[in-house]
Amino acid sequence: MTDQDTTNPSAGSGTRKYLWVLLVALGAIVLIGLFFGARFAAGLVGGSPWDVIPGQPVEVVIEPGTPANTIYVTLNDAGVVRASEIREEARRVGVEDQLQAGVYSMVTDMEPGDVIRQLLSGGSPDVVGTFTVIEGWTIERILTELGDQTDFSETAYRAALGSGEVTSPLLPDTSESITTITRWEGILFPAKYEITEESTPATILQRMSDEMVDRLGPVDWSRIDDLDITRYDAIIIASLIQREAGTDADRPLISSVIHNRLLDDIRLQIDATVVYAIGDVNGRVTAEDLKVPSPYNTYRVDGLPPTPIGTVQIISVDAAVNPADTDYYFYVLARADGSHAFATTYEEHKANIQKAKEAGVLP
Repeated sequence: MTDQDTTNPSAGSGTRKYLWVLLVALGAIVLIGLFFGARFAAGLVGGSPWDVIPGQPVEVVIEPGTPANTIYVTLNDAGVVRASEIREEARRVGVEDQLQAGVYSMVTDMEPGDVIRQLLSGGSPDVVGTFTVIEGWTIERILTELGDQTDFSETAYRAALGSGEVTSPLLPDTSESITTITRWEGILFPAKYEITEESTPATILQRMSDEMVDRLGPVDWSRIDDLDITRYDAIIIASLIQREAGTDADRPLISSVIHNRLLDDIRLQIDATVVYAIGDVNGRVTAEDLKVPSPYNTYRVDGLPPTPIGTVQIISVDAAVNPADTDYYFYVLARADGSHAFATTYEEHKANIQKAKEAGVLP
């Protein structure tokens, strides 16, 4: 090759160089697309790790014209809800094209249905505060906390419940043992609620009542006839499970003990009902506590208490209507993680109690 050939490359060489640069650029674009596509797909299938602390406040901004898939990823990245779960819920209720732009005050690890409701109403610039109902809270605790944490008095909330302004199809018939306020036990759903400038005691309580009805909708009620219980009975049983279970795995097992005892006309003898009857106990339930005369003391009365004994999570309702298939009649706290040991006979139960004492779980 001559010097001229070396120092003056042909036009063909320049074209190859241009094509090489173009291919590199296109490859980069493809890689970027694959990266974001994979990131989105991972969110949709729930493949990405979900390591968030529930209940942390976050602000989510959805710009006008944002596609639904981008909204899902934004919520996923903010730790509000998994992209796969919010997409599934939006498609289930047919509202993917109705999600609104806006600035949203949310918290981490929300229920998909709650997120959808916010996205359908748009941002809430008039939100002046929030109030959280905790699972297991009694109606008295809810009213006290509302009076302490909002601009309305506890008396105002009691008046709203007693006046008929707040309604629910779940309310039981009034009886001599159930006061107007006690009828609302277990009927308000435990969740975080927004307080707006337009909120009143009645609208705040109605929102909690409506949420309970909404959450119960997807529950599989197909077994309640075989279990010989009503839906209200199921909420009562769920409230017992809610207070007794220390782990999710124990819920259907505790449910099986309750159903087995009801079926065989054996008193439930659940300590949580005694605590409810007394209002509080000094440490553990004592032998004297078990004698308290109350329709809620399941050591003294047959069957279920007249109302739930607190708010419930839906996982407890699911356990109440889908008990495990066991022959258990007893359970006792057995491990530090809150799990229980279950037994069929009283002798086995006593042995489990002894083991728990030896392990230092029971005094």
